[in-house]
Amino acid sequence: MNEKPNSPASKSGVKEFVISRTYDVPRDFMFKLWTEPQHMQRWWGPKGVTVIHSQMDLRPGGIYHYGMKTSDGHEMWGIFVFREIVKTERLVFVNSFSDKKGGITRHPMSPTWPLEMLSTIIFTEQSGKTTVTVSWLPLNPTGEERQTFEGGFESMQKGWGGTFDRLGEYLSKAK
Repeated sequence: MNEKPNSPASKSGVKEFVISRTYDVPRDFMFKLWTEPQHMQRWWGPKGVTVIHSQMDLRPGGIYHYGMKTSDGHEMWGIFVFREIVKTERLVFVNSFSDKKGGITRHPMSPTWPLEMLSTIIFTEQSGKTTVTVSWLPLNPTGEERQTFEGGFESMQKGWGGTFDRLGEYLSKAK
């Protein structure tokens, strides 16, 4: 929820959503958890979902395509298109909701949610612990999409908080 002075957010006037969490694991291991589909399948997504599809082509221009199922049986699909990969340090990708075939779709519960989100994941290590920082920014939002995004920070805080909790739970079993 910070806006950096020279970030794309400050230039476009859109507020950037930022959230971080620190885990007691080395950075190289944390990076694997974000870049290997067999790991992503076990922790990715908000609390209460099960990943039912997890396929990744980790390279600039490559994708991560995933499907999630909620406890009431509702399916949601999403796709990352990787822009930048700096091993153990950073992932930059465009994140969108999708259909089963990977075609970009609107948010299934919010038709005014931005169609594409620029996602930057930064991994920093200190004393053997890794801090994961997620920054989110809508790409080319309409005024309505921008308003929906900026009005959703509390919900994003809860959603990402749940995802980070799931990652922590997975880590406690994977160490």
